Amino acid sequence: MNKVMLLYPPGKLYQRGEDRAQCNIEDSTASSVHACNDLGYAASILRARGYEVFLRDYQTERKVFSDVERDLRAFCPDLVFLSTTNATIYDDLCFVRQVRGIVNCKIVLKGAIFFDAKLERLQSLDFSLTDCTIGGEVEFVIAPVVDCLLRSEGKLSEIPGIVYFDETGAHKTVFSCETPNLDTLPFPARDLMNNALYVRPDTGAPMATISVARGCPSHCIYCLTPHITGRNVRYRSTENIFEELMECYYKFGIRDFFFKADTFTLNKPWAIALCERIIHSPLHGKIAFTANGRADTLSTELLQKMKDAGCFMLAIGFESGSDGSLNKMKKGTSVQKNLEAAAMIKAAGIPLFGFFMIGFPWETEEDLQQTFAHIRRIDPDFVELHVAMPFYDTELYDLCRDAGTLSGGSFGFDYVTPNTTGTAFVSMQRLLELKGRFLLQFYTRPRYLIAKAGECIREPRALIHYFVYGMRLLRHTLHKK
Repeated sequence: MNKVMLLYPPGKLYQRGEDRAQCNIEDSTASSVHACNDLGYAASILRARGYEVFLRDYQTERKVFSDVERDLRAFCPDLVFLSTTNATIYDDLCFVRQVRGIVNCKIVLKGAIFFDAKLERLQSLDFSLTDCTIGGEVEFVIAPVVDCLLRSEGKLSEIPGIVYFDETGAHKTVFSCETPNLDTLPFPARDLMNNALYVRPDTGAPMATISVARGCPSHCIYCLTPHITGRNVRYRSTENIFEELMECYYKFGIRDFFFKADTFTLNKPWAIALCERIIHSPLHGKIAFTANGRADTLSTELLQKMKDAGCFMLAIGFESGSDGSLNKMKKGTSVQKNLEAAAMIKAAGIPLFGFFMIGFPWETEEDLQQTFAHIRRIDPDFVELHVAMPFYDTELYDLCRDAGTLSGGSFGFDYVTPNTTGTAFVSMQRLLELKGRFLLQFYTRPRYLIAKAGECIREPRALIHYFVYGMRLLRHTLHKK
């Protein structure tokens, strides 16, 4: 029986399973790492095809390479599969060299940076020990890739969405955003995943990621999602999602969930139907979930259904406090719409997580101050403030290039340390100074601290997690001063 090892390498915490942002969790203010569903899906699919599978998230377990080496020698894989990100690709290719120094195996990498990538761009990276990269949705190509590499079944040239390497060089197959039925996928192999690693940020209870929809019709200039999963949104059926919730609850004892969709609130009838399925089920009152939304996709009815179904937090990408910036980034919303959305969420009794961005090439310090003032007016329960990261092949990348604010290549950077010099008017040093100062002021307001203290009294488990996030905030803001 062929053996396949699926892993996240040791190193800093990144959202490796998220193609949209590949968030730097280590240096963020309030974000938490999500479950390794990409590995879990691959494991389920490969086991069904008769492969022996080993899965481990060394990154989130805080392991080192000696732990990987021990497992490599014990398991002796025929193929190693790992997820990479824009920021970690150099380190991950070094990891590949270390792996190949221990075991002679096939190597497959998966990541957003490989989606329809220009081959000349990949020439700056060393893929001499890599057999194949997957740039699309791994669940739909992992089986034929592994079958070809380990069983000599089929041809890599006929598998869509990959770049493969042989003695003649790199070869790219056809990339497209098709619309397969998501209900045909098996559930992630959570029996192989260390579910205790992925927790609800306030209580520390295990939190499973449930992929409920894929694709986004929006045109935000900084986002990779429409390139990779398409503008045609695909939804799982409410019954299929509910079956996965039941498995998580009864088989794995998981009661908290992240409903992963680029915009959970985009299709109101579908989202309401899913909430009603939970409300009229034995799980009602026993599970809770969080999700992402947009300010222009909310309604009082939807928010009330979400609250009744157990929504413990809703995350919204408000991005900016300047209508001019919102228009330029093609966000499709406005400052007023943001304020109205925040008020609706609070009226429904759902805690609010606000995402914002600064550092777009056209922004002045006045624009930044407008965003800071907007955050204060929205007053979210938690806020994440990123510096705009121009991913390659996005419109933002072209704008930064034309404005002369790009710094170096696009590999090795993230939202915390992006590949820009700042804006055309504000230096990166000043951006980071203003960002750190604002976050420190926001999170140390007496009113905010008193409110969080009250939450800790009602939910004592939250105390230690708020303390951890507080220490992270202090570490990342004070050392930059």
